[in-house]
Amino acid sequence: MANTEAALKEAVTSIEGAIGAALVDYASGMALGTIGGSKELDLTVAAAGNTDVVRAKVRTMELLGLKDEIEDILITLGGQYHLIRLLKGRGNSGLFLYLALDKARANLAMARHQLMKIEASLEV
Repeated sequence: MANTEAALKEAVTSIEGAIGAALVDYASGMALGTIGGSKELDLTVAAAGNTDVVRAKVRTMELLGLKDEIEDILITLGGQYHLIRLLKGRGNSGLFLYLALDKARANLAMARHQLMKIEASLEV
């Protein structure tokens, strides 16, 4: 089982095109850990902002009466992919992994696959 720091390090080193990653508590909007990022991508700001995205989607699903779970949310920008993966393991409710990718270098399917593996090994 990997801790937060090890899981985030694995995300940015094993996923081609990774710019940065964070583990986020969407109840508070607080990043529990971050790695990478850039001058243009402040991961703590991204964590807080993407918390609103997750909350809005959860609320919309409730209003629609959908009895399903969110696996991940993809935001596609001109030059980047932003991937939000909600964690489902024991004790991980209310957390999500956030991954920013360089669109030109990333393989989205492989990034999603690798993020699922990281989620499975994460111990929070």
